[in-house]
Order: sequence, then structure tokens, then C-alpha cells
Amino acid sequence: MKITPLDIQQQQFKGKMLGGLDPEDVDAFLQTIAQQMENLIRENSELKEQQRRATQELEEMARQEGQLRETMLAAQKITEEMKNNAQKEATLIISEAELKAERIVADAEKNLSQLNGQIQELKRQKFQFETSLRSLLDNHGKMLSFNDE
Repeated sequence: MKITPLDIQQQQFKGKMLGGLDPEDVDAFLQTIAQQMENLIRENSELKEQQRRATQELEEMARQEGQLRETMLAAQKITEEMKNNAQKEATLIISEAELKAERIVADAEKNLSQLNGQIQELKRQKFQFETSLRSLLDNHGKMLSFNDE
């Protein structure tokens, strides 16, 4: 039997002949109230324990959420740094490649200039050789025709 506050307020005990209360009725009522109070206290304790555990779980979840956010921010920061480093490295590689290409072109132009100079020198030597050979052949031809006369 559940006792409500209204039950307690409306409880009436049978009177004894001299106007007193029946001790058995009072004891039974007090026993019922004591059991109900014990149940309520136990239930209240259990609810408080459930609330404490729920609060702890909530606090743990909030802590984990904070750690997760920190981890995500750290990961995002690392990703940005990696992206920036990759961009810098790509720029550096491109710059080095452009410098290397300029050196190769400059070396090729230098070699071309040297080869053109060598060609000109060979042409000049050829012309000198041909001129000298003609002159020698003319001189020998004159000497041969001079001996024939």
C-alpha cells in the first residue's frame, strides 16, 4: 500500500474507551510510513547515484569533445603547414629548374659561339691554304714552263 501525503493527513486512529488511540493501529501506521520512507530514501539514493554517474559521463564526454576539437584543430594546422611547405618546395624546385635551364641555354650559346669562331678560323685557314697552294702551283708551273723554254 502506497501512502500519500493526503493519506497521512487524513489518517484517523480508532479511539480506545478512555479516548486514547489504539497502539496497534498507530504502530501499524508508523511501520507502513517507515517502509515507505525507507523505499523513498533508497529510491532517492539510487536516483542521486544515477544523476552522479550521468553527470560524470557528461563531463567525460565534454572533456573528450574538447580533446577531439583540439585534435582536429591540430590536424588542420598540420595540414595547412604541410600544404604551405609543399607549395614552398614546389616554388623552390621550379626556381632551381629555371636557373638550371638558363645555365644550360647560356652554356649552349657559349658553345655555339665557340664553334662559330672555330668554323670562321677553319675557313680562314682553308682560304690561306688554298691561296698558298695556288701560289705554289703557279710558281712551279712557271718554273716548269721556264725550263721548257
